[in-house]
Amino acid sequence: MSRRLLERLGERARFIPDSIPESNGPDDFAAALESPGTEAVVYCPPLRSGKADLPDLAAAEVFFQAFAQALKAPVRLVLLSSAAAIDPSHHNIGYLTEKHRSPGRNPIARAWLDLEALAAARLPGVEQIVLRPAPVISHDGNSFFARLLRSRIAVVPAGYDPPLQLLSGEDLAGAVLCALERGAGRPGLYHVAPAGVVPVRGALRLAGVRRVALPRWSAQLDYLRHNWTVSGGKIADVLGFKPAQTSAEALLDAFDARDAPRPSFDPYGLDTGYIAAYSRTLFHFLHDVYWRIEHEGLENVPRQGPAVLTGVHRGFMPWDGVMALYLLRRETGRIPRFLIHPCLIKFPFLANYMTKLGGLLACQENADWVLGQGEILGMFPEGIHGAFTMYRDAYRLGRFGRDEYVKMALRNRAPIVPFVTVGSAETYPILARIDSRLVRRVAEWPYLPITPTFPLPGFPLPSKWHTRFLEPIPVHTMHPPEAADDPEVVRALSAVVRSRMEAAIQDMLARRKSVFFGSIFKAAAP
Repeated sequence: MSRRLLERLGERARFIPDSIPESNGPDDFAAALESPGTEAVVYCPPLRSGKADLPDLAAAEVFFQAFAQALKAPVRLVLLSSAAAIDPSHHNIGYLTEKHRSPGRNPIARAWLDLEALAAARLPGVEQIVLRPAPVISHDGNSFFARLLRSRIAVVPAGYDPPLQLLSGEDLAGAVLCALERGAGRPGLYHVAPAGVVPVRGALRLAGVRRVALPRWSAQLDYLRHNWTVSGGKIADVLGFKPAQTSAEALLDAFDARDAPRPSFDPYGLDTGYIAAYSRTLFHFLHDVYWRIEHEGLENVPRQGPAVLTGVHRGFMPWDGVMALYLLRRETGRIPRFLIHPCLIKFPFLANYMTKLGGLLACQENADWVLGQGEILGMFPEGIHGAFTMYRDAYRLGRFGRDEYVKMALRNRAPIVPFVTVGSAETYPILARIDSRLVRRVAEWPYLPITPTFPLPGFPLPSKWHTRFLEPIPVHTMHPPEAADDPEVVRALSAVVRSRMEAAIQDMLARRKSVFFGSIFKAAAP
């Protein structure tokens, strides 16, 4: 990166290697920094000896003292931090902006946050631009990801496959140059992230590295378990910089595979091949043989354009959403993207499973992205508490939270398509609930459910399912997008959705003769 930057700046720039003995102290650094006409200084902190992912805070302290001592005229500082300052977490919604405040629980993230705080504390009067680049990938680099991708065998945590952002050295140099030339008067924190992502398995495959998955954890391997993608929107909007290469292109070019095909990956990890494989096997068996699911009203699901699919979730395991996904893909060719609770991607294998099925953490940003792509957004307005409803109340609708699904539909000009399922509550009928702090802390469930198959809650009963898709509610033609900010409109629309779903459930229950046998829809009037 330094070489590329010097090539672009030519005689305007001077390079001070970090090989200057630290023992010489701030005076020697100050002497090196004092140069007539200096406008800005780019500081890339050295890394701790033997720990190539931790900045050397002692060396940074010496440098900041020297910078303050040499400062005789207004000089800007461009500090190279790292996107590793973002804690990998199953609570991260993805593509985090600079407003996100990372707690720094991971020691690597904590070290980079301490570097940024040190610069702010030691140089309070200096105009600073802090760049947080995604991992810079190079064949001869010494970072964790560079070493991982050039090894013959890579050990990764089993059961996880989060998306990675990989940046080329050329693009990092471009970001620094942009900060130097356009950053005057625009201090602050900027993420530097390429377009596109590469999942961990995909990155290893492109680099020709054999993957070995083990139940291991460390501060470095934590970055291979959970999401920590960042948004490069701010530097694009404020400084006008966008990386030229995608993550896959940066990886392939770093390993001299420029002629290889440039694959594209879903930004959040959906894998259509994974879904197709399960649809041919497990999902087909569960849908057609085990639960013998019958459906009605599928013509109400739009064949194109955005839509908000609103359902009722029972049985605390997410099979009702998965079966809806399988049915819609099989019958319409569309794959709904369901909003999910963080507990579904906390643990290994389940995290990989839910991510590849297209699950996204429930938040307004992710919902807007799905609908903005013209896709179907699936959600359960009762939230996680609906999944833990006692069986005696299984077919009574609970609170719909803050009616966010209505706001999402209004804001994105999408119809609401309610759907209800009778029979899913009997797969895991919750007979009792234990209020446990341990369960809330470890599993992030509101209760520990007691089912007939306890203590094996993962084994579902073979109840008979019936799913009905109701007539769409065209909120996009009834109100303008601004109505999302009107509480009365939102409540009224939610009440309409809720009443239709309740009526459909009661009608289906009245027709049902047995939990395990019979058909509801065959007896239904045209």
